[in-house]
Amino acid sequence: MKGIIHQLDKAFESRIRLGLMSVLIVNDWVEFNELKHLLDVTDGNLASHIAALEKRGFIEIRKRFVGKKPNTSFKITAEGKVAFSNHLDALERLLKGQG
Repeated sequence: MKGIIHQLDKAFESRIRLGLMSVLIVNDWVEFNELKHLLDVTDGNLASHIAALEKRGFIEIRKRFVGKKPNTSFKITAEGKVAFSNHLDALERLLKGQG
């Protein structure tokens, strides 16, 4: 069981990052305001978690204008999918007492 703990990725320890990745893994692009609403967080709180995940290469950011309004959306990267899936697999093994 001790080995499984080391397979958990610290990037996903926060409930916000866990929720963020959970939303992104099942959607193509998700807008900032939708994430903020789904996760029930402030702009600044969400932005800091997004920055941490982007720094690790787990999410991609797309900034564009829709009409005259700025629009920021997020997508999980291939690397992010692998890392998050590995994290979830390790959690599942930990819960089942495998290790």
